[in-house]
Amino acid sequence: MRHPTSLTLRLTLLFSAVATVVLLAFGWIIERSIEEHFAAEDIKELKVIAQAVERSLSTLQPNHDLTRIKQRFDDILVGHHRPLLNISDTSGKTLYSSPGSDLSLMPLPSPDQLLQGGIQQWSDSKHHYRVLIQQMAGKRNGPYTVIVAVAIDFHLHFLKNFHYTLWLMIICGIIIMGLMSWIAVRQGHRPLHRIVEQISQTSANELNSRLDPNAVPTELTALVLSFNELMQRIEEAFTRLSNFSADIAHELRTPVTNLMTQTQVALSQARNADEYQEILYSNVEEYERMAQMIGDMLFLAKADNGLNPPNAEDIDLKSEIRNLFDYYEAWAEECHVSFTLDGDAHVQGDRLMLRRALSNLLSNAVRHTPADSSVAVRLSHTESGVFIVVQNSGAPIPAEHLAKVFDRFYRTDPSRQRSAEGAGLGLAIVKSIVEAHSGTIVATSDERCTQFRISLPAPSKHGARN
Repeated sequence: MRHPTSLTLRLTLLFSAVATVVLLAFGWIIERSIEEHFAAEDIKELKVIAQAVERSLSTLQPNHDLTRIKQRFDDILVGHHRPLLNISDTSGKTLYSSPGSDLSLMPLPSPDQLLQGGIQQWSDSKHHYRVLIQQMAGKRNGPYTVIVAVAIDFHLHFLKNFHYTLWLMIICGIIIMGLMSWIAVRQGHRPLHRIVEQISQTSANELNSRLDPNAVPTELTALVLSFNELMQRIEEAFTRLSNFSADIAHELRTPVTNLMTQTQVALSQARNADEYQEILYSNVEEYERMAQMIGDMLFLAKADNGLNPPNAEDIDLKSEIRNLFDYYEAWAEECHVSFTLDGDAHVQGDRLMLRRALSNLLSNAVRHTPADSSVAVRLSHTESGVFIVVQNSGAPIPAEHLAKVFDRFYRTDPSRQRSAEGAGLGLAIVKSIVEAHSGTIVATSDERCTQFRISLPAPSKHGARN
């Protein structure tokens, strides 16, 4: 695969191309302007001579001496830049011809152009001329064909030298502009090179480093801000991953240690079948706890890769919650906790996933509700969505912990000892399930109660119950 052309080369070529077009255009305009100026001056001089000749021919009488006639035309040519003049009558006889090139050898234009006075260029073996040919009336053997010419050798020589100098300057200007463009682009990319250098020095141990958006040009500010936001997300993800790995090791170490200890104790001496069976039952409890933890971690890993509800069906939330009340009834009675349910609502989603989320919330509420208190669930719905509130009384969650209760393996107890509350993945799973259903969950806590409020999209009309 061909590597893309460098940005420096692209910009240098672009600036050089623009400079080439501009300089070529200016050179062509300047050259054309000078050529037109010389042509205008020559034509002006030709017309001045032609007008003088026409006045002389209009006053020319048949009895005028030929010598006087030639003297008159010689006087007309005085003061001009070596012009040539040739006058002939209708029979082709030359009335006057100035010294120099023989203008009678010139081919004559058409009669219409001859009457209007045409301008053309002509050259003999030595010189180049700009020529005016015009037919003029006269009293002596008229009309006359008048040919007036001025030499343009000096103009052509000047234009040739100017053309060479001008295009040499243009070529040098293009080269200089290309070099200056390259230098300017290199200098302009220095802030970008500094950014690349700083980024290349970033390692896993320096994820908290950030680029200063005030130290770069305005055009690079958005790039720096985007990079800083990316580094922030990477740092957070890396921190979560590090903590997640530490939490997994911590959570798995205890059941593995218990299994090893119990097994070693069992093998330390001979035991009867009942004692071995008791040890195996104890090991099964640890295996079940580990299996539950591994299943929860797999579920969350799937959520990180985009957890979408596989089934979308109409769910009667009131019926589902009553079934969960029945499931937790024995445990709640043991804890002297009661359940209350208020309201009614329907949603569309995956029944098993939502049941798991509600089950986690209820078990969490029962676990933290003091004796002789209740866990209240309220259902409501509006046109904008469906709302589920799970509320329990008890000790409030401190504000510094409230925002992290949905983090994986997070517990408000800094000692991190395993207890009956599980591995600390229940609320993280609830949040993943709610977000998979395009909903949100918010936790609030004060001296009176702790609430978990779930907001889910309202079911579509065609999927709503009649």
